Amino acid sequence: MTREKITEQSSKYDHLEKMSVLELLTSMNKEDQTVPLAVKKVIPDIEKLIQAIVEHMVVGGRLFYIGAGTSGRLGILDASEIPPTYGLPAGVVIGVIAGGSKAITTPVENAEDDDMQGWRDLVAYKVNDKDVVVGVAASGSTPYVIGALRECQKRGIVTGSIASNPNALVSEVADYPIEVIVGPEFVTGSTRMKSGTAQKLVLNMISTTVMIQLGRVEGNRMVNMQLTNSKLIDRGTKMVMEQTGITDYEQAKHLLLKNKSVKNAVAEYKAL
Repeated sequence: MTREKITEQSSKYDHLEKMSVLELLTSMNKEDQTVPLAVKKVIPDIEKLIQAIVEHMVVGGRLFYIGAGTSGRLGILDASEIPPTYGLPAGVVIGVIAGGSKAITTPVENAEDDDMQGWRDLVAYKVNDKDVVVGVAASGSTPYVIGALRECQKRGIVTGSIASNPNALVSEVADYPIEVIVGPEFVTGSTRMKSGTAQKLVLNMISTTVMIQLGRVEGNRMVNMQLTNSKLIDRGTKMVMEQTGITDYEQAKHLLLKNKSVKNAVAEYKAL
């Protein structure tokens, strides 16, 4: 099987150092516009993975993202936003990165080259066949990710993957592979750019759709969001007012804070 490393191909642009700032920005923007179209082509693959995730999470399973470098950081970013945005407890959607927490902000040399460390990192979370593990690897060849998914498959744990190369190695150990082919990067090999953007878009689609399917959204509102700052409390108060017909801001705010979520506040009001 031919494995074309498109992510390593030379940029369509050259002599970047001779370009003006405007030329650089215009060219990058032109390339970035191709990313959503590449994602659109694989929506059926994304749908299949999401359906599997929902099926497992409905019965108490967890969602893991595992990756190295930018891919790992994007997984952690997506996972970390689930509790405040949708009120799901921490530890239900989990991001795992090669090199551990230090690697979130500082590169850890050779961390991605150990093909068993990814599995060991998952074991620390007591991963099991109720869970779904999604490997994120732009190149599709990261040993840390491939090894983790391979061990998951041996144990009947459902796997998915997100890569930017066709016929990627990681796809072979994924039950639900996603390959978003965005083409060569603006800066040759810099997969934090178009590949990273594609990963972010797909992760947004996965987590948002899963949360909606799990009932964490009503209408178009984040009715389970955590009330962690004044902005969110204000937003929640206005949502309570809209859904209950309460016209007194302070009354609605009191009801919200008492119940700790818009959903619970509205439920209590309607039960009165």
